[in-house]
Amino acid sequence: MSSLPRRTSRSRLSGLVLPLVAGLLVLPLAACGSDDAAEETRSDDAAGAEDFEPVTVEHAFGATEVTERPERVVTWGWGTPDAVLALGVVPVAMEKLSYGASEEGFMPWQEEAFEELDAGQPTALTPGEAPPFEEIAAAAPDVILASYSGITEADYDKLTQIAPTVAYPDEPWSTPWRDVITTVGEVLGQDEEAEQVLADIDADVAAAAEAHPEFEGTSIAAVAIDPGAFYVYSAADPRVQFLEDLGFTVAPSVDELDTGESTFYYTLSTENVDRLESDVLLSYAATQERADEIAEDPTYQTMEQFQEGHVATVAGEAVVSSVSPPTALSLTYSLDTFVDALAGAVSTD
Repeated sequence: MSSLPRRTSRSRLSGLVLPLVAGLLVLPLAACGSDDAAEETRSDDAAGAEDFEPVTVEHAFGATEVTERPERVVTWGWGTPDAVLALGVVPVAMEKLSYGASEEGFMPWQEEAFEELDAGQPTALTPGEAPPFEEIAAAAPDVILASYSGITEADYDKLTQIAPTVAYPDEPWSTPWRDVITTVGEVLGQDEEAEQVLADIDADVAAAAEAHPEFEGTSIAAVAIDPGAFYVYSAADPRVQFLEDLGFTVAPSVDELDTGESTFYYTLSTENVDRLESDVLLSYAATQERADEIAEDPTYQTMEQFQEGHVATVAGEAVVSSVSPPTALSLTYSLDTFVDALAGAVSTD
């Protein structure tokens, strides 16, 4: 595989961190200087606050007005903490994660961001069907961001008693990942910076596509194979949209076999897996051991992709999570892994 010229999430964070670090280095000098210098520092801080334009964000439960730049941000759900971190802000509290996460409850790209921002870890909120309201209140947030979550209207009403809360725009767990980033940018008063985060991600993906022209027009089907079920991701799923950004096209069989089970995936019976025809099959597996079991299973040897060696396997909970759906930090974290797997499965004959 050719080396890809790409800017990682770490490099994007560096661009945001350097001005912050420079500002912190000035503070001790100001403290040792005159009262005029201290007053000037306070004036600069006040000017920064005044630069914030109040925003109103409409969502499924109404509209939320944010009148001052938030300093203490609490996030709930997936993707939102990564957008906050990508904009150089560390949440004071965020939901503890498990699949692919560390013992503390953070994804590897989040831990990289904490290090890059030279910050401690946020409070890890206890996960559950409903937010832990007492824990969130203890974090004393200025704003609560739940743009990609499953909160109910009752949850929302309780959260708004703690701080202004931004919910998802329409349906739970369905906010496009790009919209999560732009909404966070709007709330934090960093619209332009949010657009730059998206532009950088697009540049990374475009560079990968350019380095692999063989991806262009190659049909693909993305699946997750559990011991008891064979899941196919539809064209509406962010995982598949990411593959299209790399140049692949969704195999016609993906639509032809769709059972309408949900908006982004469906279950295919093992008797029909050989009907899922595509140039390449992308298989997600939680572990390499599971990936090996799938490759050796006679059930899947009936598929042409397995017979001809056109299966790209991506194994590992963190890597699978990175596109489920993508976030401001996760997509570029795993981009090379996906491109390597796909390149090995695409025939260049």
